[in-house]
Amino acid sequence: MDFSKFRALIVGAAVILPACSFSESALWPSLTGEDPAAETPAAAQPAPAAPTTQTADTGMANQPPLLGTTNFQPVGVTPGQDTGTFVGRKVAELRSELQRLQDQVSNHNGQLQTMRADMVGNAQTYHNTVAAVNSRLQVGTTPGNPILVQQFNSAQVSLDNLNVGIASMNKLATSVAGMSTMSSYLAESTAAAFGVSGAVDEDHRQLAILQDEVDQTVVLIERLLKETTDDIRRQSNYVATERSNLNTLAAGIKTGEIYGASLSNVAKAASGPGPIAGKPMDTSGRRPLVVIRFDRDKVAYQQALYNAVGKVLERRPNAAFDLVAVAPASGGPARVALNSTKARRHAEDVLRSLTEMGLPPARVAVSGKTTAGAKGNEVHLYLR
Repeated sequence: MDFSKFRALIVGAAVILPACSFSESALWPSLTGEDPAAETPAAAQPAPAAPTTQTADTGMANQPPLLGTTNFQPVGVTPGQDTGTFVGRKVAELRSELQRLQDQVSNHNGQLQTMRADMVGNAQTYHNTVAAVNSRLQVGTTPGNPILVQQFNSAQVSLDNLNVGIASMNKLATSVAGMSTMSSYLAESTAAAFGVSGAVDEDHRQLAILQDEVDQTVVLIERLLKETTDDIRRQSNYVATERSNLNTLAAGIKTGEIYGASLSNVAKAASGPGPIAGKPMDTSGRRPLVVIRFDRDKVAYQQALYNAVGKVLERRPNAAFDLVAVAPASGGPARVALNSTKARRHAEDVLRSLTEMGLPPARVAVSGKTTAGAKGNEVHLYLR
């Protein structure tokens, strides 16, 4: 895409095309650079960019984390003969309890395998749908294309189904945790039966076999619980990530542009909830990362804005920003007030775009100023 058709500029050496290389100085604006509003028109134009091709790899719809593959089949219960003793009857009772427990394990294992198969199917449908949307956006399309809107809705349904699967897995994990308690009780009861008087040798032989089978069942249930819990954790993180990506995809469909992963996911390397911009900082003498000049209707700045902020977050996941509405200081008080209001609205639109792209609004402080060097309404984005 030729960004020279638009007035969305990256100030300095940072050219805002995805295939260009970024130097350290390009990503970090000079703190002593002049205000772009005072630059000459020639210096304000972006340098011509070499033709580039964009691949379908946009960072969207990353492959879901692998689910566990273990098939949890119980070892079975060895039958025994009734010795007629009290301990023999106790062994038969414990054997019956173990059989019921293993039947529950088999039932829960079947549920888990079915849930996994459903999740794989929903994930595949989701990825295919998102890939189709991105492919269409990549070659170019109309803003708000109804075909893409329909595909987006289908992708959202698939992701919702994955969320339903996670909820079902949570219920399963609760049931497995209950079985774990029961298996511990059986292990303790079996061990205690060895100390009961009145047993014959056959009772202890059967108890030893039963104890081995109980211990194996305890281990099986623990593995079942751990693997189910791991599946829930990984899938929950994955669905949360794709929710953010879908919000950014919706913004791309709205403008007819291909963006990529949500900015919140680009910055996922940051620890904790991320910084809060708080009050606006003084931007005097600082060089802005992005300058958007609103000298016409419907300025297409979104792609340039996404690329610039995304590159910064790749290097500094905890980055915060100042968004400044700049209005000309000429034309009398009434004209200045009108331009300031318009510039503020443009800044709110830019902030809305950043939010749709996944950047938390708490990371951006919005302010406004007037300057004699500005020839029209502008919005500047500064890196803190």
